[in-house]
Amino acid sequence: MLQAGIVGLPNVGKSTLFNALTCSAKAEAANYPFCTIEPNKGIVMVPDERLEILDKFVKSKKIVPAAVEFVDIAGLVKGASKGEGLGNKFLANIREVNAIIHIVRCFEDENVVHVAGIVDPIGDIEVINLELALADLASVEKRKDRILKNVKAREKDALIEDPALDKLIKLLNDGKPFSLDLFTEEEKPFVKALNLMSTKPVIYAANVAESELSNGNNPMVQKVREYAESHNAEIVVISAQLEAELVELEPEQAKEYLAELGVQDSGIERMIKTVYKLLKLRTFITAGEIEVKAWTIEEGTKAPQAAGVIHTDFEKGFIRAEVTSYKDFVECESYAVAREKGLTRLEGKEYVVQDGDIVHFRFAV
Repeated sequence: MLQAGIVGLPNVGKSTLFNALTCSAKAEAANYPFCTIEPNKGIVMVPDERLEILDKFVKSKKIVPAAVEFVDIAGLVKGASKGEGLGNKFLANIREVNAIIHIVRCFEDENVVHVAGIVDPIGDIEVINLELALADLASVEKRKDRILKNVKAREKDALIEDPALDKLIKLLNDGKPFSLDLFTEEEKPFVKALNLMSTKPVIYAANVAESELSNGNNPMVQKVREYAESHNAEIVVISAQLEAELVELEPEQAKEYLAELGVQDSGIERMIKTVYKLLKLRTFITAGEIEVKAWTIEEGTKAPQAAGVIHTDFEKGFIRAEVTSYKDFVECESYAVAREKGLTRLEGKEYVVQDGDIVHFRFAV
């Protein structure tokens, strides 16, 4: 399952947003339910209106959207990498996530005290980035010590990894996120194996007052936007307080409320869509009498590997993929009509699965 780690300083709205994800009983009955699996983890279903539309035609027993797991990195404060606060307790969790959602306070409120005494979104970002970099630095230095004997023995892998570790140490001392593109193709596997937080794709969630959500461009948000652009990151403007209010409403009421504010999607939905964009993810669909289900794959995934997402046996025994595009299926309203019109086709091992493809895999065990 796709994982996104939520980080941020105290009093930036992180807890309010995470509580909106995990603490609503009503949300479990909504179209895209949230459910809590641990105190610091929560699951949200990926909004995809295509599934409900397909269900009208295939009349399945259930709809199963793709899901994103949110991991809350609690108590992350200055000095967390050295044991301050509770942040270091959860730093191990963030190493396993696919992307980081960095909540940044972009609102003034004299009733909500900022941990540093002043609202400074870029300063907040740099504090968190430095703590993540310092924690990564400790891991890299340990790894460098561990392979020292192998380097002295002139082992091939160690001779590739060692200069990559030196490069990492230099980058991490700068205390800023960086891209894997700075490393050679030989070095990348060693860097990826470290699961460094500083190399994770980042979405900056600029948390604004509800009244500022529709224009989403106050001076603080603009600073975060400029920072994100200069660091190859994404930005989503949200109102954590609004998200907390939305989970108390029925789905239709929530949509009407957002419309009144001049906003189409909730901040949570926009974050999920941005995670998909950032990680270059795509969705294919299986649709039948039992269920309509969304499956997440990376851009460029070929048919056998997509089949393997469902079950490893599907990939091992892959024969063909029967593919109908979502648009064609909806126009035809059934598999039978799509086949009659030649819009359903058989694809082989080299076919790259596209977003929205409705696929039935043929395989032999």
